[in-house]
Amino acid sequence: MKVLAIDDEPGILETIAVKVRREGCSVFTAETAAEGLRLFRLVKPDIMLIDVMLPDRSGFDLARQVRQTSGVPIIFLTARAAEYDRIEGLELGADDYVTKPFSLAELWARIKSVVRRSSGAPILEPVVVGQLNIDPKTHKALRDGQELDLSPREFDLLLFLASNAGQVFSRDTLIDRVWGQDAFVSPRTVDVHVRWLRKHIESDPSQPDLIQTVRGVGYKFVID
Repeated sequence: MKVLAIDDEPGILETIAVKVRREGCSVFTAETAAEGLRLFRLVKPDIMLIDVMLPDRSGFDLARQVRQTSGVPIIFLTARAAEYDRIEGLELGADDYVTKPFSLAELWARIKSVVRRSSGAPILEPVVVGQLNIDPKTHKALRDGQELDLSPREFDLLLFLASNAGQVFSRDTLIDRVWGQDAFVSPRTVDVHVRWLRKHIESDPSQPDLIQTVRGVGYKFVID
């Protein structure tokens, strides 16, 4: 496994590098977004650890650029613990969010969890529901023939809900089935991803027809 860590604190990078190498994996480090982007294109990492506050541009901006061409798993590292910052990271398609200071044991557990989830999805046949065509093999979703700009986790959530249309799932169940049983995510994460999915697939996101909320339970995908 190749890990790319981008942080403007050399001490943190060195600590992460020692841990990753100790676990038998390769590690590449950068202190700026520009260098991180160069290494991303060069080494094609299996996972990226991105500090939100970088000297030349924000980690969020870097993630946006990465997401234009790649679904590589991303974990944000930050000293900012506000819910708004966490939501912004999730909306960009981040797979996890670690607040500084963190223990190396916790960070490594999250890295393993995210990589395992991203590589363990089964290959399925395309799911066609109404105007939606969802193809797991290409990781693309079309609505009326137009490709939707979904983050990797948004796609996984849409695929799961559409594949189980009519069934009601609690937020905890969705976390287990989409993020993984060992995922470090809160029910709020599910709500964020549902909200953004609705913007992509609903005619009126404020009055959703496809992904409906079942009060006190969770969500279901509805086909007329």
